[in-house]
Amino acid sequence: MKAVQTPCIGICSTTSLGDAVCRGCKRYSFEVINWNSYDDVAKSAVLSRIEKLICQILGNKLQIFSVPNLKKGLEKAKIPYDPSLSPYCWLHNLLKKNHQKIDNLREYGVCALPEFSDVSLTALSETIERELLVLCEAHFNRYFELPGGNDRT
Repeated sequence: MKAVQTPCIGICSTTSLGDAVCRGCKRYSFEVINWNSYDDVAKSAVLSRIEKLICQILGNKLQIFSVPNLKKGLEKAKIPYDPSLSPYCWLHNLLKKNHQKIDNLREYGVCALPEFSDVSLTALSETIERELLVLCEAHFNRYFELPGGNDRT
């Protein structure tokens, strides 16, 4: 059995800025700090939560019509991705690391849903990130923060 990979994509705001939720991988700060001490079950639970949130947000705005093209584009751009996760997680990594370098999403096997087809990729990527952070922070506040602002870590 292969060890569970870290979702880190090299854009960490928990260690550099002290954010409660990493702007890159969407793990909570205590998950980033404790990742290497987690067993594979705990790591998989973290990845599953992040995967569900990413799929929810990206799936409402973008459609992947060619997974092979997405994979090829990620490899060409040297963007890390975990093949055990949804291609929407791969797409999230691509947008986080490379959205400003993409001229045509269709080359990656992706298109915007009709209601987002006139939105620039930069604006769409920013919207996705805002919505993901709001969702992650809401989840954190609901499940990890105690009344009065003291977290359980």
